[in-house]
Amino acid sequence: MGRSLGDEKILSYKDVVLRRSDLDILSGPYFLNDRIIEFYFSYLSSCYPSPDILLVPPSIAFWIANCPDVEGLKDFVEPLDFPGKKLVIFPVNDNENVGLAEGGSHWSLLVFERDAGVFVHHDSWGGINGRYARQLYEVLVRFINGSNSASNAKFIQCSSSPQQLNGYDCGLYVTATARAICCWYEAANLSNEKDLWFSLVEEQVTPPAVTELRKEILQLIKDLMTADAK
Repeated sequence: MGRSLGDEKILSYKDVVLRRSDLDILSGPYFLNDRIIEFYFSYLSSCYPSPDILLVPPSIAFWIANCPDVEGLKDFVEPLDFPGKKLVIFPVNDNENVGLAEGGSHWSLLVFERDAGVFVHHDSWGGINGRYARQLYEVLVRFINGSNSASNAKFIQCSSSPQQLNGYDCGLYVTATARAICCWYEAANLSNEKDLWFSLVEEQVTPPAVTELRKEILQLIKDLMTADAK
């Protein structure tokens, strides 16, 4: 049986392969999948190419949180070079089934900032993903400084995280918040600003901005498709 049109590959961007169905997701009021978030994180990495910043793909973050053999993660995380990063951004998903690809129904964001010694959890739905973020945090503290030195970085649930107004925009709040934090990091490095990014996230991640970001990502993909076809 042939593949459906939704499975048609439309764009290869770095290590991410997007399919026709991803355009449908972005065209309507739908929950973002792993591929779209990974694509946008990869795009942000090219916009903010600092070697200090790492945006972790959803599949990698999920496996770190759910790997049944935590000791066995040492070799898995080593290429990510956590000790060499000052800002590491992880998407968090509430999928509890390791065998189910693209499961779950809610996205949130866990952010490590080395100078402040904190992991900050941003959740656009009242902190509902808190236990999944803590699960990821409890593994990461063992590896964020290297496999031989556990971190004493604290976990913070950000109470001022912008909140979504519907049941499907959580992935867009994740991508919008990640973009604002990368912007903050770049500006903070230039100005020696010591405060964290909370006020900038509140300012930039608004319902209209999130709605616009859905359109921006869709147009970005279409522009890259056009450029790829030339």
